Amino acid sequence: MKVTGNIIVYCVLLLLAASMLVPFLWMLSTSLMGDLEVYQFPPRFIPSIPRWSNYSEAMSLQPFGRFFLNSLVVSCASVLGQLTFCSMAAYAFARLRFRMREKLFALYLGTMMIPAMVTLIPSFLLINAFGWMNTYWALCTPTISSVWGIFLLRQFFLTIPRDLEDAARVDGASEFTIFFRVVLPLSTPALATLAIFAFMGSWKDFLWPLIVTNRIDMRTVEVGIASFSNLYTADWPHQMAAAVIVMIPIVLVFLAAQKYFVKGITLTGLKG
Repeated sequence: MKVTGNIIVYCVLLLLAASMLVPFLWMLSTSLMGDLEVYQFPPRFIPSIPRWSNYSEAMSLQPFGRFFLNSLVVSCASVLGQLTFCSMAAYAFARLRFRMREKLFALYLGTMMIPAMVTLIPSFLLINAFGWMNTYWALCTPTISSVWGIFLLRQFFLTIPRDLEDAARVDGASEFTIFFRVVLPLSTPALATLAIFAFMGSWKDFLWPLIVTNRIDMRTVEVGIASFSNLYTADWPHQMAAAVIVMIPIVLVFLAAQKYFVKGITLTGLKG
């Protein structure tokens, strides 16, 4: 009975994994088809003649070199900003003692319940008032901190033994020294996890770059992918080819930090 149960569980997991992979396989297949082959009925999952030229054509139809540069700048700024500001705020909530700390943290977490669409118009008005439209400031500023990042790092900081900090204080270390030389080096898994999510969130963001930029030289890769579709037609092969290329950096970042990502998720939240 135990063997049968394990087989059933593995079959269900394989089906779920396959259901997650099908959209990516369809994207890859479509990127290698011709314009007419995409609309054949019944649909074909495997292209008759793979058209690898779709990839080079997709990159030349739009200035994707500039799009990649913009997305890279925004994503790196998001990663650096969140690692800096979220880690300092998380350390304050986890270790420093101040009045109404827990209530303030609960109120801070409550902002996660507010839909992003609610703050979209106020954020746009602020950016416009500062005169930051079509600039990197407009693209980067909203992403340099996150409530979720503060929560993640705070939960991880709580798992670090206080004895290490007390020993550093006995040696005369300040709070900044303890934070930078004791806490942060021990928090590599959580920091790597936050870096992955920050990079992915900024790289695949579509709505905010679309709103705060109207010049093509300030567009990001996600907005560039959408430019292959208009009101009446959609260039599916080139759009899917561009989507495959845009997905590669995210996959590489995840594979490079996968070990820290799994460890960070596993250890975070062990102590409340």
